[in-house]
Amino acid sequence: MKRLRPLPSDTSIPHSFVRTLATTILLASVLPLGLLSLVALRGLSLGWPLLMLLVATIAFDAILIARCLANVRALASGTHVSRVLADAVNGPRVKLIDHEYSDADWSWQIDTAKNLTGVSPRLALALGDEAGALEGRSFLQILAGETWETGNFPAALRTVADKIKYREAFKDLILPVSIRGETLWWELTGAPEQDERGGFIGFRGTGTDVTAERHSADKINRMARYDTLTGLPNRLHVSEVVAEALAHAEQWRSRCGLMIVGLDRFKNVNDTLGHAVGDILLGRAAERLQAMLGPNDLCGRLGGDEFGIVFNDGSDQARLEKLAQRMIDELSLPYDIDQHSLYVGASVGLAIGPRDGATAELLIRSANLALFRAKDLGGGTFQAYEPQLHVDADERRVMEIALRRALANGELHLNYQPVVTGETGAIEGFEALLRWTNPQLGNVSPAKFIPLAEQARLIGPIGEWVLRTACQEATRWPSTVRVAVNVSFEQLHNRNFAKLVAAVLQETGLPASRLELEVTESVFMNEAPHAVAVLRELLALGIKLSLDDFGTGYSSLGYLSRTKFSTIKIDRSFVQGAASNTPENVAIIRAVVALADSLGMSTTAEGVETDDELAMIRQLGCRKVQGYLFGRPMSAADARALFSGNARSAAA
Repeated sequence: MKRLRPLPSDTSIPHSFVRTLATTILLASVLPLGLLSLVALRGLSLGWPLLMLLVATIAFDAILIARCLANVRALASGTHVSRVLADAVNGPRVKLIDHEYSDADWSWQIDTAKNLTGVSPRLALALGDEAGALEGRSFLQILAGETWETGNFPAALRTVADKIKYREAFKDLILPVSIRGETLWWELTGAPEQDERGGFIGFRGTGTDVTAERHSADKINRMARYDTLTGLPNRLHVSEVVAEALAHAEQWRSRCGLMIVGLDRFKNVNDTLGHAVGDILLGRAAERLQAMLGPNDLCGRLGGDEFGIVFNDGSDQARLEKLAQRMIDELSLPYDIDQHSLYVGASVGLAIGPRDGATAELLIRSANLALFRAKDLGGGTFQAYEPQLHVDADERRVMEIALRRALANGELHLNYQPVVTGETGAIEGFEALLRWTNPQLGNVSPAKFIPLAEQARLIGPIGEWVLRTACQEATRWPSTVRVAVNVSFEQLHNRNFAKLVAAVLQETGLPASRLELEVTESVFMNEAPHAVAVLRELLALGIKLSLDDFGTGYSSLGYLSRTKFSTIKIDRSFVQGAASNTPENVAIIRAVVALADSLGMSTTAEGVETDDELAMIRQLGCRKVQGYLFGRPMSAADARALFSGNARSAAA
C-alpha cells in the first residue's frame, strides 16, 4: 500500500514583519541611551525641561518595548494556533494518505477545475501518456475513458466525483479504468488542498494499480459461487439468483420458475465405472441442459447429480412443463464416454414463485419436493409442486423419526403368506412379509415405510432383523418348508451381505437350502456388478434365489441366463389380466413359463384369488401359486398351526 508524507503546513512568520519588529525594538532601546551619552560627553547639566523630556522618552521606549514583546507573544501564540489548526486539517489527511510507496503507486493532484497539475512521471506512466500531454486535462474524464461520452460511469467513479465536488477526503476507492484498451483496477485516495489563507486550491492524493489483487479476488469469488467440475453456478449462486428472480417477480407482480433436475441411476455409473466417468457424464449433461435454455435463464449445479434452473419468466407454466419433458428426453439419450454407451434418465421438479414459495429457501424446497415425488413415481418424469407435497413431506418426516425407533421399541413384526404347489395345494413355503404397527400412526403400509427405510438408510438394520427373525421361525416348521425373504437393492449393494446371511444361518441353525431370497429386477436395471457378485456368493452358500415381479420392469433376459434363479415370480397384474382373457397377458405368462422351464426354473403366480384364476394358472403351466385363495398373510403362530396334525395344505 502507498503512503504519502504529511502535507506541509505553512506556519512561518513573514520576514518583513520580523525586520520591522527588530528595527522598532532597536530604536526604542538605543535612542534614550544615545541622548544620555551625548549629555554625558558634553558635560551638560540637565535642566528641568530636558530631564522631563528624557524621562518621557524612556517611558515611551518602555511602553513601546512592552508592546513589542506583547506582539511577539501574540505572534508566537498565533503560530501555535496555526499549527494546531494545520494539524487538525492535515492530521486526518496524513492518516488518510500517509503510505509507503510501492512500484505500483503514483501521486496525483488537480486544481479547482479538476484538471491535472504537476503530473509526475509515475502518473504519466500509469496513464500511458507523456506528462506534458496530460497537464491540464480533466482527471475525471481520463478515469472515465469511453464512458465519459455515454455517461454510464462506474459507481466508484461517481463516488470520486462527488467527494471532489463536496471537497471531502476519501480513501481506498477501487474503480475500473481503461488504459490502452485494457481494463485495469485502481485504488484511489485523496484529500482537499488549501492555501495559506485556508482557501481551496484543489485535490491531492495517491493511486495504486490493484488489478492483480482484483483478479485474485474475482477468482476466489468465482470459486465460491461456481462449480469447479461443470463451470456452472453452484448452489450458493443459484440461491442468490432465485432470490433476485423472486424480488423481480414481486416488484412487477409476475412469476418466476425453478426446476430441479436429477439424473436417474447416476450413482450406478460412479459405482461401476468410477468417478472419473461420472464427472464426464455430469459435464455432458450440463452441456445438454444449457443448450435448451434461453439467454435470461440460468442453469447451475446444486450438488451430486442435481441441477437447478432459474427462469425469470414463469408466467407460462405449460411452456415450462413442456420444456421439462424435453429435458428428460434429451438427458435420456445415450452418452458415449470412454468406450461405454451410458443410459441415465432424468426426473424434474418444478415450482413457480412466489406462488409456491416467497423466499429462495421455500421455493427451492418446493421444487425439491416435486422432484422427490417424480422419483417416487419411478423417475423419468416431471412433477409440478402442489401443496399436498408439503403435507406428505411433514408426514414423511414424522414417519421417519418413528421408524428410527420402531426396531428398538419392538413395533415391527412379520407375517407369513403360504406358497403352495399348483397341482395339490401342498405348502411349499412361506413368504415373510414385514409389518409395522406404531402407537400413534397405527398400521403403516409397507408401500410407505419400506421405501422410506431405503431412503433413510435404515433398510440395513431392519433387513438384518427380518432375515434373522424369519430364519429363526422357519426352524419351527417341517424340514421341507422354505422361507422366502425379500432383499432390497441397498442390501445387495453391501459387499458383506453374503457373510451376514451365512452368519445368520449358522446362528439359527437353518439349512441354506431352506432359505430363498427374493430380489426384484432393479438389481439388473441399475447394472450394479457388485450386487450381481453378491448374488453369486449367496448361490455358493446353497441359498435359493427368486426373481420377484418379473415382467413389470427391466426384464433382462441376459442376466437370467447368467444368474441361476430357482424361481421366477409372475406379478399379479398379469394373472388378473389373463383371468380377464386379455390375450397379451396370457401370452406373457405362457412365454415366462416356457422360458423358466427351458432354464430349469420354477414359476410362481402371485395374487391368485379365485378358482377360475387357479384353473387358468394350472393350464398355463405355473408350478407354484401364492394368493388369498390359499391364505392371507398370517402371524407366526397361525402359520405354525397349519402344520398341526401333519396338515400339508393351506387353508382355503
